[in-house]
Parts: sequence; C-alpha cells; structure tokens
Amino acid sequence: MCATRTGDVAATLKQIASLAEHGAGLVRIAVDSRRDLEALKAIRQKTNVPLAVDLQENYQLAAQVAPYVQKIRYNPGHLFHHDREKTAFQKVHLIVEAARRHACAVRIGINCGSLAGQSSDERGNTVENALALARQHVQIMEDSAFKNYVVSLKSARPEEVVEANRRFASEFEQIPLHLGVTEAGMLPEGEAKSRAALENLLAEGIGDTIRVSLTLPAERKFEEVLIARRIVEDVYAGRLGQGPAWHGSGLNIISCPSCARVENEKFVELAGRVREVCRFAEHENVTIAVMGCRVNGPGESDQADLGLWCAVNHVNLKRGTKLIGAFSYEDVLERLKAELVDLIASRKRG
Repeated sequence: MCATRTGDVAATLKQIASLAEHGAGLVRIAVDSRRDLEALKAIRQKTNVPLAVDLQENYQLAAQVAPYVQKIRYNPGHLFHHDREKTAFQKVHLIVEAARRHACAVRIGINCGSLAGQSSDERGNTVENALALARQHVQIMEDSAFKNYVVSLKSARPEEVVEANRRFASEFEQIPLHLGVTEAGMLPEGEAKSRAALENLLAEGIGDTIRVSLTLPAERKFEEVLIARRIVEDVYAGRLGQGPAWHGSGLNIISCPSCARVENEKFVELAGRVREVCRFAEHENVTIAVMGCRVNGPGESDQADLGLWCAVNHVNLKRGTKLIGAFSYEDVLERLKAELVDLIASRKRG
C-alpha cells in the first residue's frame, strides 16, 4: 500500500512505480474524499499498474472509484461505524453492485484491531469474532450472487493469523485468501512476525496473495515487496526459517505500516524512538502498540499493555483501555518509560 497522500499525485505515482518495479502485482491506495477521487482519476491516466482502492471512511464512493481500479477493499469492522441506520447488507451491496458493473474484485478485509461493534472488554476470543464476521460477509456476497471476491483475516499477532486462516480455509475451501500480518512493525521484527505466519500457511497450501506490512518511511516502502517475494521464494524452495526468527516472548512492539492515513509522518520516527527508550525491558512480556491513525489505533491500543495512538499534533497514551493523557511527540517518551517501569514493578509485586 502506498504511504503517500493520495492527493499528492506526483508522489503517489512515483511510489506506485517503485512498488511495481520491485515486484508488486497490485498496488493499494486510499480514497476517502472527493479530493482523493479526483487524484485517483489523474493517477489512473498516468499508470497502467493494477490498483486496489481502500475505502475506510467513505464507502459511498464505491461507484465513483470502480471505473479506475481492479479491486475495492473494505473493512467490515470499520464499515460498521458508518451510516449505522443502514444494515451491513445495504452498505456492502452498494460496493458489490459498483464492483459488478465495472468488473472489479472485492476484498473483505477483516482486521482483528477493528472488529465491529465490540469493545475490548466484550471481544473475548479475537479469532472467533473475526471468523464470525467473515462468515457474515461471505453470506452477504452469496446473497448478492457475487463471486469475484477474496477474504483477508489479519492480526498483529502471528499465531492469530495462522489460526484464523487455517480455520477459514478448512470451512471455505473455494474462497481465495489474502494473507498478511498487519501492524507487523519495524525491521527486523516485522519480517520475523510475517514469516512466522506466512511461511506456515503458504507451506500448507493456504493463501493466494500476500502483503508484508512494515513501519517504514515512504521512500522505503518497496522493501515490503522485496521481503514478501523472498518469503514466497523460500517457501517454494523448501527453505523455511531462513529469515529472522520470531519467538513470541519478550517486549513486543506493534506498529502499523506507514500509509496514506497516518496523521503525522513523525509517527514512523516515533516508533523507532519507542523501541530505543524501551529496550531496557526487552525480556519483559509487555506489548506496546504505536498506531498512526484512527482505523485500527483504538482497537490495538486497547489490547496492548501500553498504547500510543498518534494524532496530528499529539499522542494519546493509554495503559490498557485507560487513557493516561495526550502528550506532545517529544514528551510522550518520558511518560511512556515511567508507565513501563511502573507496569513491570506492579507485576513483580503481584
């Protein structure tokens, strides 16, 4: 997915070309506004690269974007929060009919950080809820007599990605799956998490397309493609476990991929500084989420021990579901370290 603002046509075209040159078969961009739509039209005139469009904030634009793209992706969990007077079927049907008219594929993009209509206290088993949501939207596709779709079941936790996709593939053998560990974070940990899930699934014959999601500055986004291709090549050659290993214990920093929706590009730099500030706790089983926008930010920060949800001019710091406060990008690090020290101490006290 492009990390540039879609409205910046020149920068987005440059990144589309870079991703395609490094082996991306499909490039995703975000369209959330009329301005983004006009930019998409200009982008389509200047590139033949297959495009997927991500509709998070404005699913009503489906009919207008469909003529210019090969795939429309929507997030059922985020879709839930828009036009609540309408049913899921009514909203998805609008997307499906637009896709049908213009021969577009659709991706049902389920993310464990944004499951529909459930607070973190109500979530219970995340995989069960993700699968329930998948079943609901597969049924909508069936009721709409629409077959040109793919499903993704993503999580920041490799073990959840493996379980959810294994179970879905067993239940729906004929439905294509798009694989990925979302918010995998920075290198090398991001590659390690991605390999932990994708190598297992691909080796079992599960998965049709993949994406590696890393926290990288815009000019390095092509590295996601290179790592994804290496993973596929290693699996097909039987070279499992070639990259960095993910042990699933110790300090775990979840950070989302830089994308068009990051509200402040300083988020990428902040994620790296969080890792350095918290390195003293690398052997502690603590999860810290550093999230760049409001799509999965609330869910992931609620589920983490400590969460940083980055806005334009401040960072919301949370301890579990409790909001500690809003801090500047500079001041939040000192308070984060203090909260981490206190969290570790409180666990030792029992």
